[in-house]
Amino acid sequence: MESKAKIMGHAAHPILIVFPLGLLATGVVFDIIYMVTGRADMASVAFWMIAAGIIGGLLAAIPGWIDWFAIPSGTRAKYIGLVHGLGNVVVLALFAASWYFRYDAPARPEMLASILSFAGAGLAVITGWLGGELVERLGVGVHDGANLNAPSSLTGK
Repeated sequence: MESKAKIMGHAAHPILIVFPLGLLATGVVFDIIYMVTGRADMASVAFWMIAAGIIGGLLAAIPGWIDWFAIPSGTRAKYIGLVHGLGNVVVLALFAASWYFRYDAPARPEMLASILSFAGAGLAVITGWLGGELVERLGVGVHDGANLNAPSSLTGK
């Protein structure tokens, strides 16, 4: 099933998800560094990484939502896409709650803020795998003419 939301001939959703995933994961890394070292600047970096990741995740959801509506009803892909999408809504909600609990003191977050970000990261591993299942196993977002010798997507063929 070819993607309906594209950037220069490629499915937009897989292009856009790398930024929020990287930013949110980096937020978790800085949380861990803060917990180990106690350095307040590391907690502040986590705060801003999470903020940027949430914004990026919301933007990446738009083409994902467009593509999900194009998947034929009654298929395994439609169900997996639903679980993937709803799971990612929960991921963003967990990180948003984490960000909220940091808001008053970004340099000294409560333990709950870190726990929420760790839970969001754990769930993101599962929803990311489901996204891979959609593309690599079920062919969602793959150009109908894809093959090992297909012409460049910029040719329009």
